[in-house]
Amino acid sequence: MREIYSLFSLCFFRLKLPEGNPLRRNLLEILANWRINLQVNQMNQNVVDDEDRELIMNLSPAYLRWREEAVQEGQQEGQRLILESMLQGRFGMMDEQELSCLITRILQLPGTDRTQLLLNLSNLSREELLARFGM
Repeated sequence: MREIYSLFSLCFFRLKLPEGNPLRRNLLEILANWRINLQVNQMNQNVVDDEDRELIMNLSPAYLRWREEAVQEGQQEGQRLILESMLQGRFGMMDEQELSCLITRILQLPGTDRTQLLLNLSNLSREELLARFGM
C-alpha cells in the first residue's frame, strides 16, 4: 500500500497540477476515497496498525483539499444558476453561448462590483449590459 501512496503522492504533490486540471481533481477524489475506505475498514475490523494509521494521516491533506474544492465548485455552480435565472427573468431567453459568456464575465467581477451590477440590473437594457462587457 505504501508504494501505491508514493505513486499518487508523486503524481499529485510533485507535479503540482493546477487547480482546474481534471487529473488533479481525479487524483484528489481517488486519494480521498482511499482514505475513507481505510478508515471504514479499520472501524469494521477494530484493528489499527501503525502503517495504516500513518497512511490515513498522510492522505488527510489530500482529502481536505478534495472536499474544499468540491465545496467551491458547488458554490460556483450555485452562483451560475442564480445568475442565469436572474438574467433570463430580466431579459427573457438568451442565446446559450452569449448567456454563458456573460455569466462568466459577471462572475469574474469583484464581489462589490457584481452586487452593484445585479442591484442595477432592472435599470439596464439588454444592449447596455452586453456593451458593458464588450459583447
